[in-house]
Amino acid sequence: MTSKLKIRVIKKGESKPVVKPAESENRSKRQAARDMVSNVTGWVSDLQTRKREETRLAFEQLFKANPQPTET
Repeated sequence: MTSKLKIRVIKKGESKPVVKPAESENRSKRQAARDMVSNVTGWVSDLQTRKREETRLAFEQLFKANPQPTET
């Protein structure tokens, strides 16, 4: 344990404030909004597809080509 470790002391007034460009922030917000819209659009299309499939199956069962004798 005789290895030398570097210890850096940072005083309160010595740190530099981090300046972020406003343009990159706007782009990240835009990208986040696009991601959310894409996600919700996917949910809506999935829900519509499931409803269409369920409706199609219900109509196929309701109007079978060969009705059972008890259905007539």
